[in-house]
Amino acid sequence: MAEFVLAIDQGTTGSTVALMDARGELRASVNHEFPQLYPKPGWVEHRPADIWASVGKGIRAILRKRVCKPTEIAAIGITNQRETALVWDRRSGEALNNAVVWQCRRTTEFCETLRSAGHAATIRERSGLVLDPYFSASKYRWLLRNTPGIARLLKQGRVAAGTVDSYLIWRLTGGEQHVTDVSNASRTSLMSIGSRQWDERLLDLFEVPAAILPRITASSAVLGTTRGIPGLPDGIPIAGVAGDQQAALFGQACFSPGDAKCTYGTGSFIVMNTGGEPLHSDAGLLTTVAWQLGEQGSPVYALEGGAFVCGAAVQWLRDGLGIIKRAPQVEDLARQVEDHGGVEFVPALTGLGAPHWAPEARG
Repeated sequence: MAEFVLAIDQGTTGSTVALMDARGELRASVNHEFPQLYPKPGWVEHRPADIWASVGKGIRAILRKRVCKPTEIAAIGITNQRETALVWDRRSGEALNNAVVWQCRRTTEFCETLRSAGHAATIRERSGLVLDPYFSASKYRWLLRNTPGIARLLKQGRVAAGTVDSYLIWRLTGGEQHVTDVSNASRTSLMSIGSRQWDERLLDLFEVPAAILPRITASSAVLGTTRGIPGLPDGIPIAGVAGDQQAALFGQACFSPGDAKCTYGTGSFIVMNTGGEPLHSDAGLLTTVAWQLGEQGSPVYALEGGAFVCGAAVQWLRDGLGIIKRAPQVEDLARQVEDHGGVEFVPALTGLGAPHWAPEARG
């Protein structure tokens, strides 16, 4: 009897694959990191092949632990880094460019052009999000304008775009499903926060054709089934998808309005359940969809505030400055001084998020 759930947590610095049993107990977990690419100051990229390879390695490593037979996996769930944008060829499945990561600031100038034209209020009202290069919409526009050969593929209807959840579902289903859930779609600046469908006005402002975007579905629904994945039988349903911060809100059992959680990871994010109606903040917080259970279910909304760099600062000390070799050494160094001497570190390595929303800020 199939009674295990395979969980995929595709994050900014690596992918975790875990196996849960029918009681919700963690039976096995593995993590594989992949490289971060910084081609220019303020730019952050991932190679889609690295993302997919890290997930594949995780699946194979979990199966090697022999906690269960592959045929005993009842379903797959996905949570993911959210605003990161990808484009790929529908025919070949090959990525057309590197993924533009949520931390990337390359579209700051275009966002300021929209702001100067007076569109910030429209974007906020329709999407629930502030105008900022953090979100996927301006990243899609950049990819459509800067990917070699993409104009020809667009004319042929071969370009698919999506966030990481959509890309993983495409790969897991052998290219049969191009979908995204409402929690991820609500982070693009292209979805109407009210109707939970792609918004024509927003698509027009960001110059993104609707035809390249995935179909929006509920968070808890069968979004597709596996096909052609080494080690896994065909037909395992992908039955749950949510952006990482919304998934954490659900995982912390924040089911009632007013319930909130704070997560410290690559960035730091506080999210509060606001119930069945979207609430708008005057204090720099974001209105977002938390989840929707079932295609006929009602959505649950949330308010969110985030700092882009939290644990990423430790990674920067390790990989960028090279002053530590392992993350725990940060604490050892900190204990060697009694006072910081008035020196403050503002982790604005990729701008400031809530409530400041200053993409040009640097720490």
